[in-house]
Amino acid sequence: MSRIAHWLTTLHWPETRLLMRLALPICGAQLAQAGMSVVDVMMTGRQSATALAAVSVGSSLWVPLMLFMTGTLMGVTPIVAQLLGGQRHDAIRPAVHQALWVALLLGIISAGLLWLAVMPVFELMSVPPDVALASSAYLAALAFGMPGIALFQALRAFSDGMNHTRPALWISLIGLGVNIPSNYLLIYGGEGLVDLFGAWLPGFIQRLPALGAFGCGIATALSMWTMALSMALYTRRGRTYGRVNLWQRITWPQWEGLRELIIVGLPIGIAIFVEVTLFTLIALFIASLGEITVAAHQVAFSYTGILFMLPLSLSMALTVRVGNTLGQARPGMARLVAWNGIAISLVTAAINSTLLWFSGKWVISLYTANQDIQQLAASLLALAVFYQVSDSLQANLAGALRGYKDTRIVMLITVLSYWCVGLGSGHWLGTRGIGSFIAPLGVHGYWLGLIAGLSTAAVLLGARLRYISAKTQRLAPAAVP
Repeated sequence: MSRIAHWLTTLHWPETRLLMRLALPICGAQLAQAGMSVVDVMMTGRQSATALAAVSVGSSLWVPLMLFMTGTLMGVTPIVAQLLGGQRHDAIRPAVHQALWVALLLGIISAGLLWLAVMPVFELMSVPPDVALASSAYLAALAFGMPGIALFQALRAFSDGMNHTRPALWISLIGLGVNIPSNYLLIYGGEGLVDLFGAWLPGFIQRLPALGAFGCGIATALSMWTMALSMALYTRRGRTYGRVNLWQRITWPQWEGLRELIIVGLPIGIAIFVEVTLFTLIALFIASLGEITVAAHQVAFSYTGILFMLPLSLSMALTVRVGNTLGQARPGMARLVAWNGIAISLVTAAINSTLLWFSGKWVISLYTANQDIQQLAASLLALAVFYQVSDSLQANLAGALRGYKDTRIVMLITVLSYWCVGLGSGHWLGTRGIGSFIAPLGVHGYWLGLIAGLSTAAVLLGARLRYISAKTQRLAPAAVP
């Protein structure tokens, strides 16, 4: 009994406080950035159906690109966390500068793809010509912001690795604060301003054109660059980063630094891209099942996506804590930190499941008054209650493994679990069922496939963390536990 009390007082509670102190600002930043997409959809939807469709279709192209960049640049976090834990401050600046070069390159490539490759994709998707034209204009404007959001994500990953997660929250809120008024001005033009403030406005303001989806793209790009420049200014002046001297002088591209970031970060980017494409493909397959099914799936997925922000934020914070502890040459303690984080993720999953169970019907009613959609969405949320544990576990197990810089195996497990098990079994159950025993399950089959895929990922990632943490401790027998 005394050993349990000692463990609770000396490790569990202090470590849990540290983890939550890191995770909660990350969660707020994630919600603020998600809020920008919500604002885009809401504002363009009030302007015209074509603008709404253009932004929705365009988002299905640029968001996966942004998430791939974000995942790749997340490799900076464990690198910086381990260097900080080892008190190697002089090595942090060149490591971050390599990430900034990679971010700039990824941002330029992403912008080029959005400028040059979208129309062939729209033709392949059979997007209506008017929507395709408006969406290509939206993406052409937004493309100017892709280097900015990439630079912001690199600096955010650096700040997170320095145990300083609050700046990302405040700067994401600044980005949202820029996005809302600039969206209003550029989407609705002078007519919208007159509706809001009255006809007393000067004539040149009243004559401002309503740019619709194109204006939304400009506003989003402005927000992206505002966040990048704000983060650069903060990391230059913030006292937390004083020892690093990040902006003292430029470190030009160096192969060793670039190689480490690519080895650690690229598998993270691919894993996130695989996860995004899984849900994109499921949405495409479900599209043939009718409007009611599509709407119910979107409502249920939207709510569970909001709840997932906390497990995801815990995962990112766990990467920092494990990396810091490993940098201090304490592999035994890092192992305890990792599994303590996994225990916290189980508590988080229980909270999410409880919220889904008791608030699901009420939240669904906020999305739609259609009874058919409400009933189908409620049945999907009932399934979602059961995968909260595996979803939270797999996210935080992956976060702990990133702290060990063990990302390639995580990528392979993600591909196997999501595409092969999750999508494969879901598509089979949805379209074929199980022989003569179970008829095709439609959308429920795809959600059962998600449960299978996430559970597979949780089991395999758990085995991997157990192996890699034990191996790291075994190879450093003289380290402080």
